[in-house]
Amino acid sequence: MAQRVFIKVVGFTDQERHAVNTVFRLSEQCRTMYQLWTPHAPEAAGMALLDGQSYEARVEAELSFNGGLKLLWVGPEAPARVWRSFDRPIAWPAIIEAMDSVFVGDPLDFDVEVGEPTTGMSLKQALIVCADRDERLYLRARLSLAHLTQADEAESGTQAVELARGKQYDVALVGFGLPDMDAWSVLRELRDGKRPIPHVAVTKCRRSLPEHVRAWLGGAEALLDAPPHPARLNAWLKRI
Repeated sequence: MAQRVFIKVVGFTDQERHAVNTVFRLSEQCRTMYQLWTPHAPEAAGMALLDGQSYEARVEAELSFNGGLKLLWVGPEAPARVWRSFDRPIAWPAIIEAMDSVFVGDPLDFDVEVGEPTTGMSLKQALIVCADRDERLYLRARLSLAHLTQADEAESGTQAVELARGKQYDVALVGFGLPDMDAWSVLRELRDGKRPIPHVAVTKCRRSLPEHVRAWLGGAEALLDAPPHPARLNAWLKRI
């Protein structure tokens, strides 16, 4: 059953607040949805996320009426009542994993939506990175149905990086379970290399909200099933 959990957030820079809002937005299509608590929220906060650099956060940690509230602290010298503490730079997947350990919910399918649909798929170049031959064939077939017929395949991270150095790709699909590199490392190489690939999606079985956050932080536009559900894959391709 779906549930909504309100999180009290105290302190943090504008950039960190933006990250918090993005993480909460990513959770909106999960069964456990996180939302910023305000005094006008329909129920009490289920957890608090406190910035150790903020005087208000330290006061919040000492308030007696927060005695039953689990506190997440970012920064050094966490008060004794804090449940979990984290260092900067903030590792958002670790914070989400801590939240999920309390408010357990099974993830639903969702992607990070960016951009507007464009045309001319037949002119675009795709790179399929997956160790499993059958999955590569499936992805090639799905891309062809979307009129993206020019696709190269790589069965390892090293091979994918080498291909990307010699050719400009418009789209890449990167799978987990590569024999030599993890998918996050391949994603970084493809997004930050000599010829950056502007549109990259990652495919994985049993996706979770922390992994969606890692994908977002790494520059992926979507985290899809492995192999991707046709409707999900087509929806992402239409935004390219």
